[in-house]
Amino acid sequence: MAEEVRKVEYDQKGYPTKETRKFLSGYDKFVNWKLFIFPVVLFIIICLLPAPNSMRDVGTEYKVGPKAVKAYLSTELFGQKGSELNQWKLLTTQIMERNMRMGANAKERFLQRDKKWCKKYKIYADSANLKLAHAFVEQQFTEERYTEIMKEARAVRTEKLKYEDLSGSDKKAADTGTKHIKVAIAMMVFVVLCFLTECIPLPAVAFCIGLILMFGGIVTRKQVAMLYWSDACWFIMGSLMFAAAFVRTGVDKRICLIMFNKLAVPHVRWILLVMFVIIAPCASFISDHALAAMFLPIGILLYQNSLTKETPSDPELAKMLMIGIAMACNIGGSGAPSGGARNVIMMTYLEDMFGFDMGYFQWTTYCMPFVIVMIPVTWFMVTIRFKPKITDLGPAMRHLSGEISKMGGWNKHQIAAVIIFLVMLWGWFTEKIFFNLGWYPIRCGIGTIAVAGAVAYLLAGVCTWRDYHTKVDWGVVWLYAGAIIFGRSLDSTGAAYWLARSVLDALAPLGMDHGVPLMLVNNGLTAVLTNLMADGPAAAAVGPISLNMAGIVHPGTSFLPFITMSTAMASSFAYLLIIGTPPNAIVYASGYLEPKDYLRVGIPMWFVANIVIIATVAIYWNFRGWTGLAGY
Repeated sequence: MAEEVRKVEYDQKGYPTKETRKFLSGYDKFVNWKLFIFPVVLFIIICLLPAPNSMRDVGTEYKVGPKAVKAYLSTELFGQKGSELNQWKLLTTQIMERNMRMGANAKERFLQRDKKWCKKYKIYADSANLKLAHAFVEQQFTEERYTEIMKEARAVRTEKLKYEDLSGSDKKAADTGTKHIKVAIAMMVFVVLCFLTECIPLPAVAFCIGLILMFGGIVTRKQVAMLYWSDACWFIMGSLMFAAAFVRTGVDKRICLIMFNKLAVPHVRWILLVMFVIIAPCASFISDHALAAMFLPIGILLYQNSLTKETPSDPELAKMLMIGIAMACNIGGSGAPSGGARNVIMMTYLEDMFGFDMGYFQWTTYCMPFVIVMIPVTWFMVTIRFKPKITDLGPAMRHLSGEISKMGGWNKHQIAAVIIFLVMLWGWFTEKIFFNLGWYPIRCGIGTIAVAGAVAYLLAGVCTWRDYHTKVDWGVVWLYAGAIIFGRSLDSTGAAYWLARSVLDALAPLGMDHGVPLMLVNNGLTAVLTNLMADGPAAAAVGPISLNMAGIVHPGTSFLPFITMSTAMASSFAYLLIIGTPPNAIVYASGYLEPKDYLRVGIPMWFVANIVIIATVAIYWNFRGWTGLAGY
């Protein structure tokens, strides 16, 4: 780093003096107990408060609901108890129950389930029994009758199952589920306050998440250790490693010069605009993780080469570039179905619940204009929220040009670095598609591919482990690992679902349960949850509730596809916290950002983005309508 570092003074025991501690930042900070006591006390208070009835209902749904639904399906389909079913009949009820939870109510969805899908959701299935289950559903039920059974199964779980009617082990399970929701909500308050105040080092918050979940009885000691090494965590780690390899070889300098050398006026604002114009549309088709990791070393390089003896440090410039990269990645994900899991999840809900088959081209033509509008809006917001002292990056570009001239032509290490990266990029694009087609024998996952690329850099002699050790922010790796567990626990315990349902139920008497008000509440709620958990689970928590309400008040109208797309778009508004999205975590690894820097742009952009969605719906979508559907 080219930052000027304040000299740290130590006392006789080897600790920083009180005066020095005032200026410590990031990982150098000690725990601030004056602030830390607030999240701790709030956590304890929430855990001790009695659970509201709505929380008990959700706890019952999540812990007793699957059993009740399978019992209903066993009786309805076969006239037998669950314990009396043979293997293929049991498999049928298990697949239908899992489909019901996912909102996949169409008969076609059942017939598409194969052994890979069953294995993913821990349902034991062999070819013979799966074939019998498919044949039974295919021959015995019409599409309408199957959908009717699935809707009745959902009603059993969400409406007919009452906590007051439970006894014995079922009541005990419901109480356990309620406790888990309450612990998850208390943990959410604790984590958000810790992130906002930085009262303890942020990676320590990630470890607190695991400890809370384990001591709260939500996961076991074995599960908590496994959760810290998810595929997403491996991706963050591998991405930071390949960024280090780019810096080590100088590839980042060559890419940077190619991108910005032709600018007549290399002002920081125009360079940032070029980044937005490149990154945001690409994020609709390419992983935002990969884009953030690719542009991180470029942003760092631009900043470091802009510093001079007269201006040895310009934090505002660094923050502008880093936040700009993250925001560009975040706003682009809704432009096409391939931009994120949230888009595909909502398209599936729409088709399964209402039979509307939304195509890739349709989605893109409706949603890409939102991305195009958000590019100048977000760029403008970033440029007015950060005021760098250095604005002319011309000297930096000339310095880069001089360094590249000294390098000469592309050397073998640079070529190897680019080739390995392109192979990684190909793997990210194809690993899921080709696995589903049967072309790949195993599903690698983007994390495994990223780590494999990092190992390939070592084997090719592009970099050493010392480069990874010194240039990768390992605190960010642990931080994002904790964020993954945090989001999953909100989803798996039902805490996110309880929050979504409670808010929508509370606002319904105020007339917010139909039309544009419903869409506004739905978008705002999704945009809040997506800052606390992954975008897919956020959309999955809110989407079914909103779509069910929309189907009641606006049946057979364009409101249904519109609220589907707006929910997916709102789930990309993770602007506020480091843990909101992988791009946020990746740029934090630069070392130039503090949690409050995300809020400087994130808070106004959160409101602006929600306004732009509603404007898009009211002006563009309503004017265009939806083929074959009436307006609302």
